[in-house]
Amino acid sequence: MKINPHTTASSDGKRTSGENIPLWLSSAPAESKYERLTHDIDTEVLIIGGGISGLTTAYCLAREGRQVTLIEDGYIGSGETGRTTGHLSYALDDRYFELERYFGQEGSALAAQSHLTAIQWIARTIKRHNIDCHFKELDGYLFLHPTDTIENLEKEYHATHRAGLMTEMLTQVPGMDAEEGHACIRFPYQARFHSILYLQGLAKAFIEAGGTIYTQTRAEKISKASVTANGHTIKAAHIVVATNVPVNNLVSIHTKQWPYRTYVIGAKVRKGSVMDALWWDTGDQDSKEQAYHYARIEEYNGTHDILIVGGEDHKTGQAENGDDVPEEDRYAALEKWAKKRFPQMGEIAYRWSGQVIEPVDSLAYIGKNPGSKNTYIITGDSGNGLTHGTIGGILICDLILGKENPWAKLYDPSRIPFKASGTYFHEVGNMIAQYGDWFTVGDLKDMNELKPCEGGIVSFGLKKTAIYCDENNKLHIYSAICPHLGGILHWNADEQSFDCPVHGSRFTAYGKVINGPASSDLEPLASNKDKPA
Repeated sequence: MKINPHTTASSDGKRTSGENIPLWLSSAPAESKYERLTHDIDTEVLIIGGGISGLTTAYCLAREGRQVTLIEDGYIGSGETGRTTGHLSYALDDRYFELERYFGQEGSALAAQSHLTAIQWIARTIKRHNIDCHFKELDGYLFLHPTDTIENLEKEYHATHRAGLMTEMLTQVPGMDAEEGHACIRFPYQARFHSILYLQGLAKAFIEAGGTIYTQTRAEKISKASVTANGHTIKAAHIVVATNVPVNNLVSIHTKQWPYRTYVIGAKVRKGSVMDALWWDTGDQDSKEQAYHYARIEEYNGTHDILIVGGEDHKTGQAENGDDVPEEDRYAALEKWAKKRFPQMGEIAYRWSGQVIEPVDSLAYIGKNPGSKNTYIITGDSGNGLTHGTIGGILICDLILGKENPWAKLYDPSRIPFKASGTYFHEVGNMIAQYGDWFTVGDLKDMNELKPCEGGIVSFGLKKTAIYCDENNKLHIYSAICPHLGGILHWNADEQSFDCPVHGSRFTAYGKVINGPASSDLEPLASNKDKPA
């Protein structure tokens, strides 16, 4: 297919699913624009989603000689892959001793093997195609949050060894004077890279292997043998939905995983003044979300690196229900945490947030969509989306080719999380509680409260409206009911979006869907309306 040079931008002028531009998009060259889908097509395999999950799957299948078409409603990397922090790690967000409880020692070992394999697969692919994406193998260090205990760290250390990992217990956290005298677990053979440069290289390799990419092409309807996108029909023998959360699964998967927002700052530091490593703490055991922090270095210019620090997570659309800290104030908490451990940090050059999908039993859902014979899903990144997405591509490729894969049962989307039932019922209770917003007032008494570039929810009895006041003081008014399953939206002042607290769907200030599981925009009630005097 033809590729025309074009500066990347989404349909509303953005390259990404939020107001804040991540370091990766800011520092990557403008990508060539792929064509929009403008006609009906037939293909053997259709991939929906242009992030790491979709592109890895597409690339693997194209190398096996399959006819593969990939569609993306935005641009390559404009979803959550472009909003990560670029950690490549088998030190999983959820502890290995918890994985043993859910899946047994054999399952925990398979999880460790699959994530290590994903890092090695990425390294080989980068070398094979000479992708310049700042990839570097390095060590990672898991250390205690002040609210956690040394007993838990020791328990995790022993669980990693039972999983077959060559971890090491240290008495000091390397590169952090503030953690002097505190133990940590060293995880060797971790890595970091520039996520957008990697995706651009992988997309190029996919095209060279015979694949086809269409961007600005939204999947509107998914059936057993075809997908409607941009009003056109795509017939396919196999359909892979790699959209972070599946837009073709109405209920079953969404009751087994939960959406969170995670926050990131990027601060300038003198080159070489911070050790090149990955760090994670074990999370605040006293908070509802047990949010943890993570840090790394990224190459920047001849004199400075960027210290990337993330964390301060909360459930999407529920910042006020966690630690009662608004979305826009989470960055200050990150800066405070980082300055204590990296006093050499300078000005904050970047800040952004991303969507993390937490499965109830800690591992992604990869395989056939429950009840389907030829439709596959990759979802539930659990904070390790770059390795889970790579695992997804390898596994889905094997499933479509009819090959045996030792990870298939572990990641099966149809699995029932019996041993995580306590967490399941707690989270389902939280999800149901969000429908109580139908009977509460909105966050605004009336639309006159809005200033330019502000939004909010206004109630007119049981009628809920999402209202945004643009820079010209014009109001844009939509239904505040999420078109997925009827949750009432919340305004996210940080990313200038309307977020659903039930399943995590997100919409721009102008009502355009930017995160599933919703697949349609908000219902417009009025647009470009003058504010009442």
